[in-house]
Amino acid sequence: MSGDDSGAGLRCLVTGATGYIGGRLVPELLAEGHRVRCLARSPGALRDHPWAGDVEAVRGDVTDAASVAPAMRDVDVAYYLVHALGTGKDFEETDRRAARIFGEQARAAGVRRIVYLGGLTPVEVPEEELSPHLRSRAEVGRILLASGVPTTVLRAAVIIGSGSASFEMLRYLTERLPVMVTPNWVNTRVQPIAVRDVLRTLVCSARMPDDVNRTFDIGGPDILTYRQMMMRYAAVAGLPRRLIVPVPVLTPTLSSHWVGLITPVPRSIARPLTESLRHEVVCHEHDITRYVPDLPGRPIAFDESVRLALQRVREARVATRWSSASLPGVPSDPLPTDPDWAGGSLYTDERERTVDASPEALWRVIEGIGGENGWYSFPLAWAARGHLDRLVGGVGLRRGRRDAARLRVGDSLDFWRVEEIEPGRLLRLRAEMRVPGLAWLEMCVDTDDDGTVRYRQRALFHPHGLLGHAYWWSVSPFHAVVFGGMARNIALTAARTAPRAVPGSAPAG
Repeated sequence: MSGDDSGAGLRCLVTGATGYIGGRLVPELLAEGHRVRCLARSPGALRDHPWAGDVEAVRGDVTDAASVAPAMRDVDVAYYLVHALGTGKDFEETDRRAARIFGEQARAAGVRRIVYLGGLTPVEVPEEELSPHLRSRAEVGRILLASGVPTTVLRAAVIIGSGSASFEMLRYLTERLPVMVTPNWVNTRVQPIAVRDVLRTLVCSARMPDDVNRTFDIGGPDILTYRQMMMRYAAVAGLPRRLIVPVPVLTPTLSSHWVGLITPVPRSIARPLTESLRHEVVCHEHDITRYVPDLPGRPIAFDESVRLALQRVREARVATRWSSASLPGVPSDPLPTDPDWAGGSLYTDERERTVDASPEALWRVIEGIGGENGWYSFPLAWAARGHLDRLVGGVGLRRGRRDAARLRVGDSLDFWRVEEIEPGRLLRLRAEMRVPGLAWLEMCVDTDDDGTVRYRQRALFHPHGLLGHAYWWSVSPFHAVVFGGMARNIALTAARTAPRAVPGSAPAG
């Protein structure tokens, strides 16, 4: 990247561009005339974003100094929007190491400013009493502030926006439970903020004066208990008034299981969210207005932020979701038929069907799979597999889809993730459920020389150890029902929704 000092446009590095906030920040920076470079472990996951052609995508990881150093070259502002939550019990050490590397490389490259989005913490609570999630966020902020690069640390509590984990948790709890027994944290006061206000503050923070190196609390105009948030959500969504009965016996662990049972948010994410609600999280200053002045109607009130989020959900215009980022620790090994695959055991299940429909009709069915449309197979088997996955800490089936009709590389799709998509021809999914190995599912549209349309389906499993082999052979008896039924029903659905015209026939009517 190259730039000038005229103020016309800054050179920005965005980490976490595959995630919820990062994926929305990039187009906002571009709209302001800035140039953007994205650092991602898998740059290909950015390929299908509408803004992908307008950014420079580089491969790297914030825990790897050798990849961070070149990414920082010629950068004015570096956005730190990643965290190691979910990588295991040592995630705090991973966060600590990554923040140090990021700060050191930013200073070495002459970066003018670091901008970090962290979590709002209560000032009267000793840090050792905070949840590990909030404690780590606070420590990362301190490390970046001490890096020698002027740093803006923005601390937000609950972010309300279509697809955010906090909003999805609020939405599903309120919509699914007209009467609910809840943990005591529903009476904790929080200060939610609309995602639009978060993005505006992130963008404006790029141009803070060089002498600003501090933390800012950011929040919306409303201070509410979680109970009040659920009640007001119900009112905005047109739902009957909810009956909420708090009880003292639900610990953070039990709360995370409860949230995981009712909502699409898995326990690994629900736990830090619920733990963060044990203490009051309210802004203790509003100094950010010195550099990001409030505008008419800004910050957005809670009810309006809910209305905007619901509108996006109902119109299927959710740009990113909490599940947009790939799960930490999920392997990115090559597909076991790629030239660079290291070899080993590989199990496959292949199916093929002739389809009495156009290639376009068959593709529409394939691209619409999952979420509300289901998997065109034995529903009970898929539901049982999803419940089992959640019981062992996986994501289960309820992540659904970002868009009801369209997929892009990197999208989460229930307990799969879109690894490759060739519109009209190929959809390849990588499993993110808990299995002792690596699993893929491919769905293809082929047309023979004589014009015959064929649906080809391939499931692949690369086992890890003896347990992996045992897993495959234990589930293989059900493949005829699950995978065979899927192939048959996808072909039938395509033919039923758009039967192929007989050559030479005239259209009816």
